[in-house]
Amino acid sequence: MAPPCAALPAASCMPAGLDPRVTQAFARRFNTATWQAKLAAPAHNTNGDEAHYADKCGTYTKCVKQASPGKVDLGAYAAFRKALDSGNYSDFEAVPLGGTRTLNGPMGSYAFTLCGSDSSQFGDAPSPENQETHHVVPPAPPLASFEYATELIELYWASLLRDVAFTDYHKSELAKAASEELSKSSGYAGPAHNGKVTPELLFRGKFHGETVGPYISQFLITPTTLGALPVDQKYITYLPGFDYMSDLATWSDVQNGISTGIASVPDPVNRYLHDGRGLAAWTHVDVLFQAYFTAYLVLQTIGTPLNPGVPYASSKTQNGFGTFGGPDFAATIGAVAKIALNEVWYQKWPVHLRHRPESGGGLVQLIKDGVNFDGSPDVSVFNSKALHRSYERYGSYLLSQAFPEGSPAHPAYPTGHGTVAGACITILKFFFNGDYVFPNPQVPTADGTGLEPYRFDPTIGRHGPLTINGELHKLARNITFGHGIHAGIHWRSDSDISMRLGEAIALSILRDMACTYAEPFTATITKLDGEPATISNM
Repeated sequence: MAPPCAALPAASCMPAGLDPRVTQAFARRFNTATWQAKLAAPAHNTNGDEAHYADKCGTYTKCVKQASPGKVDLGAYAAFRKALDSGNYSDFEAVPLGGTRTLNGPMGSYAFTLCGSDSSQFGDAPSPENQETHHVVPPAPPLASFEYATELIELYWASLLRDVAFTDYHKSELAKAASEELSKSSGYAGPAHNGKVTPELLFRGKFHGETVGPYISQFLITPTTLGALPVDQKYITYLPGFDYMSDLATWSDVQNGISTGIASVPDPVNRYLHDGRGLAAWTHVDVLFQAYFTAYLVLQTIGTPLNPGVPYASSKTQNGFGTFGGPDFAATIGAVAKIALNEVWYQKWPVHLRHRPESGGGLVQLIKDGVNFDGSPDVSVFNSKALHRSYERYGSYLLSQAFPEGSPAHPAYPTGHGTVAGACITILKFFFNGDYVFPNPQVPTADGTGLEPYRFDPTIGRHGPLTINGELHKLARNITFGHGIHAGIHWRSDSDISMRLGEAIALSILRDMACTYAEPFTATITKLDGEPATISNM
């Protein structure tokens, strides 16, 4: 389904005496808004942890005043919940905090958009009127579930593998141990081969093309240019071996929003992204849509043809510019990123309020210390090899973090990086030919100081062409897992759902945007799941 574009609304809906051009502009705004308004707002069901546990042990409360390690001050929490329910700026100003760190942008949850569906129209059931764009955002795995436990076990393994190059996973004893434990877990949601997780499949996703070829997307390593400025794609990362929040005093301060005074330690050598720490460092300071704007530059550098449905893909007399051309490509990426961020914020704050993995690790540590909580992760976490290997390294059961401050000061589910990723790669697929094969693929060297040609080894990976679509899916996953699993601040399910949510948001926006183009067109893209989606104004 798509909104009608130029059909004139009833005369009673239109201001009198409009200029013909203004009449057409009004018709497009009216028709898209009317079409969007007819799409039902679905239910927004949660995992029930907030209501189930009186002490809020399964709920996000970071930076809200804490009563003791792992337990929020319930009076402060009541003020926090009042603000979430009202959406009033003044109520958020009245939330008692535990330190100087402030809540990260909760008011963005209540922002409206004038393009695409409203934040409330993405939820726990697809809209009967539009199954494709109103995508499901199901409840996150609850605290006591086996899925939650498996995700936490995976995070412990990722923290232990933070400094191992992805190209070395196949010969890493730690990666093999992680693969073996996750293979035995029915709660594992990542990819597997013949029912087994292999080292090469660790921390990958299951969307179309993600498991083919190297772990790092070609879009993160291919040199390009920003105008006349060369971009070699070597980055400032962090020195290996510096992990944080592995002692209870520091962890407790961070939950209160108290600054620890600890800073990340930069690597003096710029490197290609080649391990979990590098991806985490990149996402610690990235500009919201940076990866996808850079991907747009790379698409130009490698000569990627336009989506065959774009009118100028076959024109002999015209080229795109402000529409279906460079300025349109670049600006749309940023515009969609902003909308996607606010729409996932709606899911994070007023709806799901899922706590961060560092809180899960804190529960494990405190329960081991004999502290009583209203809830607990499944016993499989306490018996896991990942937890005990982590204890051997750090001397505690806390989940080590890549950043001194741990997670950002907003809830986990879904992830902002993942939603923006899903939205922005959908925009790139709309403009460019996703079936085009990436020329001369490369991989970073094990130390990240150089690049070398990618050579398929049938004993350690899946072979196939590295298409634009596949590498865009991989790029989105690299970024959301870099800011998630590798940093220790997001759950796997946060990313899986957020990429789909971002895709749905972008498709909704594109259906409205289609009405703004004067060129007639019908363009098809391949979605994350490999199925087609068509955008048209005809």
